[in-house]
Amino acid sequence: MKHLIPAVLAFVAAPLLAEEFTLADIATLPAIDVVYLGELHDNPWHHENQSAAVSALAPKAIVFEMLTREQARLITRPLLDDADALAKTLNWAQSGWPDFAMYYPIFQAAPNAQVYGAQVPREAVREAIMGGDVVASFGAEVEEFGLAVPLTEDEQAQREDEQFAAHCDALPREMLPGMVLGQRLRDATMAREISRALAETGGPVVVITGNGHARKDWGAPRLLDSSISQISIAQFEVRPETDRPFDHWIITPEATREDPCLAFQ
Repeated sequence: MKHLIPAVLAFVAAPLLAEEFTLADIATLPAIDVVYLGELHDNPWHHENQSAAVSALAPKAIVFEMLTREQARLITRPLLDDADALAKTLNWAQSGWPDFAMYYPIFQAAPNAQVYGAQVPREAVREAIMGGDVVASFGAEVEEFGLAVPLTEDEQAQREDEQFAAHCDALPREMLPGMVLGQRLRDATMAREISRALAETGGPVVVITGNGHARKDWGAPRLLDSSISQISIAQFEVRPETDRPFDHWIITPEATREDPCLAFQ
C-alpha cells in the first residue's frame, strides 16, 4: 500500500545528488511515506521551515527526536492548544533541548497528527557509550533495525572520526566506539518509531530530527524497509562544498550561539 502526501506540498523524485532548494520550490510529492525535516537544533529559522512544511504536508503522524515514546503518549488534543501546559507536561524545561517556543509551532502545524517519540532515554544512551549490551536492551527487533550487524571497518573509522570532530577533537579516542554505538541506538530507535507510526496511521509521516539522523547513508532512512518511500531534507547554515547524504538541503541564516568548543576547554 502506498501512502500519498497531499499535493499541496512535495518534492520531485530523489535526484542522484543532493540539491539545494527553498520552501518556495516545494511542489507535489506523490507516494512518499516518510519525509525527514532535518535541523540544527538551536536554529530558529530551521524550526520555522519545519512548521511551514508540516502545515502544508498535513501528515497523519509526526515523529519527534525530542520526545520519548512515553512523553508522546501524554499529548492530547486540548494540550496542543496550550503551549505552557504542553511544555510542562513534557517537562521540556529540564530536557536539555532549546527553547520550547521554537518547537511549539510544529506541534500546532498539524494538530490532528498522531505524535510519536523517538528519543532514547539518557540512561540507555549512557549505557551504550560505556559499552553496555545494546543488542539485549533494544529488544526483539534488534536485527530488523540493524543493531546486531557490526559496521565495516571503514564506516566504523569514518563515524569515529566524525564523532571526534563533532566534539571539538576533545574526546579520548577510546570513547569513540561507544559514541558511535549510542548514535546507532538513536537511529534504530527512530526507525522503529517511524515504522510503528506508518503501521498505525497509514502515513504519511514527517520526522523532526537533527540532520545526522536524517542521513541516507547511515541514519534512520537506511534502517527502514526498502518498500517504504522516503525523502530526506537537511538544513544548513553554510552551503556545503561537497555532496551530502540527503535528497535536498536548505540554506538558512546562522543562529547566534557561543562557540560550542568552549565547553571542552
